[in-house]
Amino acid sequence: MPSPTQPLPPPAKRITDAPPRALLAGAGLLIVAGAAAWIALRPRPLPVLGTVPPFTLVERAGTSMGAAELAGAVWIADFVFTRCPDVCPALTSRMAGLQRTLPPGADPVRLVSFSVDPAHDTPEVLRDYAARAGAADAWLFLTGPREAMAALLRDGFKVAWADDGPPSAPITHSDRFVLVDRALRIRGYYHGSDPEDVARLARDAVRLRDGSGA
Repeated sequence: MPSPTQPLPPPAKRITDAPPRALLAGAGLLIVAGAAAWIALRPRPLPVLGTVPPFTLVERAGTSMGAAELAGAVWIADFVFTRCPDVCPALTSRMAGLQRTLPPGADPVRLVSFSVDPAHDTPEVLRDYAARAGAADAWLFLTGPREAMAALLRDGFKVAWADDGPPSAPITHSDRFVLVDRALRIRGYYHGSDPEDVARLARDAVRLRDGSGA
């Protein structure tokens, strides 16, 4: 036992004492750095590039189909005509590839091919063309009056087009694929003749459907 005049030893530090401020600051920096890295790696939302206006056309089955019926689904549009000798068969082949690639299910990404040759591409002609392309029910083929098709290209999808031929000729059209979200907003344009761009389109469409690209 220490003598009355001998000073008592300092009390031992408890292991539950708070850590030094430097350690707390370091932990805070790690948390901030981790959050910044997560934000940097998170895919950015797809841009909003416009809105598809209301329209009503005729599907290959002979039924009316328009923007109202497509609202609520993610969909991909392209522009073709059945008697096209070169570009359109390639675009349709790409769409068929998307049909095989995109996951099926109760909420599929829909494919919509708009014919720019309404004088020739009747619903019956489109039915035959769709059958040869192996189109399933989720892949629609739409046509309508020439003025409606031209307005949709010009004012709706805002893609390259020209209508300087006779009424019996097809409208000159773009080779772009257009990605549209559930609110009929345009979220991307893709080169239909570029396999890498079409692969990017497939990824973006799935992201949009699943909510990570919204």
